[in-house]
Amino acid sequence: MNALHDAANVPHAARLRVEDFLLLQEHGAFDDYSKSELIEGEIICMNSQFSRHARVKSNLAFELETCLRGMKSPLQAIVEVAVAVSADTMPEPDIVLTSFRANGPVPLDTVALVIEVADTTLATDLGRKADIYARVGIPEYWVIDLNEDRCLLHMGTGPDGYAEQIDVPFGEVLISATIDGLKAGTAGLA
Repeated sequence: MNALHDAANVPHAARLRVEDFLLLQEHGAFDDYSKSELIEGEIICMNSQFSRHARVKSNLAFELETCLRGMKSPLQAIVEVAVAVSADTMPEPDIVLTSFRANGPVPLDTVALVIEVADTTLATDLGRKADIYARVGIPEYWVIDLNEDRCLLHMGTGPDGYAEQIDVPFGEVLISATIDGLKAGTAGLA
């Protein structure tokens, strides 16, 4: 027997590609789940979002969109949109600032800022997702930590993660490090 045949008989996890995930989604495989995303080939089914999470996400997206329009920026704030970051990873962040206007997953090269609103997902958002977003070069990543009423702003991408993190408590203004003029108040997030 050859090594290839032996390897095929060893139990192993199957990893999906984005195109596999989209095909399954198109045929209703995830209809019974409120939200699912593909992270490094694994299907992740998310918990239901409750009112505080939804309210914070909506209020922040509105603040950001208002600022972007005032700046006449080509970017727009989109809530819960799939971002194709690699062949096997397509997360659905809470808010994405992008210049993409067509249909389908948002291409990585159009993403300026990704935001996750976190309560039960805080460890994943600060760990695995932060590592992925930094590795693929998303210039800025914010985590809105509902447990501690603070915002963690990450910037300076690299293979080992983001080089810098700024901790901003609710009540202060968020100022983007990579998008000139972009600001958002946090008083309404608490």
